[in-house]
Amino acid sequence: MSGSARREVLTEPEPDAAREVDPAAGPSEEVEDEAGLRPRRLEEFVGQPDLVEHLDIVLQAARGRRQPVDHLLFAGPPGLGKTSLAGIVATEMGVGLRVTSGPVLARAGDLAALLTDLQPGDVLFIDEIHRLHRSVEEILYPAMEDAKIDILIGKGPTARSIRLDLPRFTLVGATTRTGLVAGPLRDRFGFVGRLDLYSPAELEAIVARSARILGVDVEPEGARRIAERSRGTPRIANRLLRRVRDFAEVRGDGRISAVTAAEGLDLFGIDQLGLDKVDRAILDALCRRFSGHPVGLTTLAQCVGEEPDTIEDAYEPYLLQQGLIQRTPRGRAPTARAWAHLGAAPPSGQAPEAALF
Repeated sequence: MSGSARREVLTEPEPDAAREVDPAAGPSEEVEDEAGLRPRRLEEFVGQPDLVEHLDIVLQAARGRRQPVDHLLFAGPPGLGKTSLAGIVATEMGVGLRVTSGPVLARAGDLAALLTDLQPGDVLFIDEIHRLHRSVEEILYPAMEDAKIDILIGKGPTARSIRLDLPRFTLVGATTRTGLVAGPLRDRFGFVGRLDLYSPAELEAIVARSARILGVDVEPEGARRIAERSRGTPRIANRLLRRVRDFAEVRGDGRISAVTAAEGLDLFGIDQLGLDKVDRAILDALCRRFSGHPVGLTTLAQCVGEEPDTIEDAYEPYLLQQGLIQRTPRGRAPTARAWAHLGAAPPSGQAPEAALF
């Protein structure tokens, strides 16, 4: 296959289709803070003990064989560290990391260009891998199994398929919706790890670590208050830490105590359970607007001004975990704890099915 023919087929990715992690790129202050807070090595990763132990074994075995690590799929709610784990895999293996996402890869040629540009052993991280277009996804099958890709040259009766060799690489996929990852793609991953919401103690350790990196003076009780309202999510814990830091610097002496943390979080609308404005709007709609009756996801999303997928992926898991809502055959319904959190009681004489939760 000539060089000109190859350039014609392997079109360059769309802008921002992929990026190579470059510490010297000079990002904005907020992005720089977020990148600086990510753990670099597996030993620095807090929480998910079973997943970390399993991944450590996989990585050590791959290094011992001097082979690229097997393809990895990380699943779980947003903000739990899937991207961080992809970076850790590349660091632990001493290879390069290329980062992209499923929605960005709109054409098969986009992915083909990325794959042919990889160096031996590199890690290709695809976030939201469940949103890959089917034609793009099919390019991955031979690439993952045989380190080859099939390219179609020409159109019509004269079209012919050419198979190109690829360097051995590691695909790391991340998804918030495991059920939407096609079975043939999911089966090609050698390791599938599920990330769960973090405990308050784990989040407290993450807040303390992030505070040291950011140079923030935080007392243990202050870190605990932030951890308790972080919805079991490290990304949220780090975001709340930065906002409380701002509050402490403007309204206090810069030190984050238990009182300062509570006052700052209250000011930014984060209540004792870690619920924000949208969470409370969901509960208010279920309890007051619909009087505790089950409500469909689409109707609920329209009431609070969010997309159904956002409600289902970003808000519902935590509300379910806290026992504030439940799914019923007829829709989402509030529990007795939701009524209590709002300081309200179910309508007189009515016993909503969810009140028995």
